[in-house]
Amino acid sequence: MSRPLPDRAFAASVAIIAWSALFLQYALLVRATLHGIGPALATLRFLSFFTILSNLLVALTTTFAALAGSSAPAGLFARPRVRGAAALCIGITCGIYFFVLATKWSPQGLQWLADVALHYAVPGLYLAWWLACVPHRRLQWGDALRWLSLPLAFLAWTLLRGAWLHEYPYPFVNVDELGVAAVVRNCAGIGVLFLLFGFVLVGIDRVIGRRARGIPAA
Repeated sequence: MSRPLPDRAFAASVAIIAWSALFLQYALLVRATLHGIGPALATLRFLSFFTILSNLLVALTTTFAALAGSSAPAGLFARPRVRGAAALCIGITCGIYFFVLATKWSPQGLQWLADVALHYAVPGLYLAWWLACVPHRRLQWGDALRWLSLPLAFLAWTLLRGAWLHEYPYPFVNVDELGVAAVVRNCAGIGVLFLLFGFVLVGIDRVIGRRARGIPAA
């Protein structure tokens, strides 16, 4: 069933901001590396940041929500588990950036704009849309465990790419500098954050769903 127009308009706004931030960041990266690694490896580097992948997931999810189509991709991105996964990934993106990475550099100009949009504006807007506009009480507690496949897949790709190019998207996964043991500890900690936040999102989903149906929260 198609969602109300205000919900779709909200989704469209999030999608526009997410796509704009992604395109801006890509253009800045390609320009900065044009005479170095070149566009092909720059694109690979671009798609090797969890920030980019989580924003891309948000952009696709909200785009299909705004269009309210009936295609197979629209059905996929309308699944509660996929929308919840986007909330989880973009929330973790914001949290890790704010608490771990933000103090490690000082972007200026357009890079600052892209940085703020990708790490703060899009996460905040998407989580607000997910809370206010998405049908709830559709998630299961097991989804928090299933969502762990996303960071695990990203970690596997990061380590494979790092072994190939000796380049890592984030300092806490830099095996060359930290060693395997330290990276394993860091990733285990982040995995716990994913799991805990996943359970929080499922809990919120169930509580909101109960209230929407007039069921007392037990």
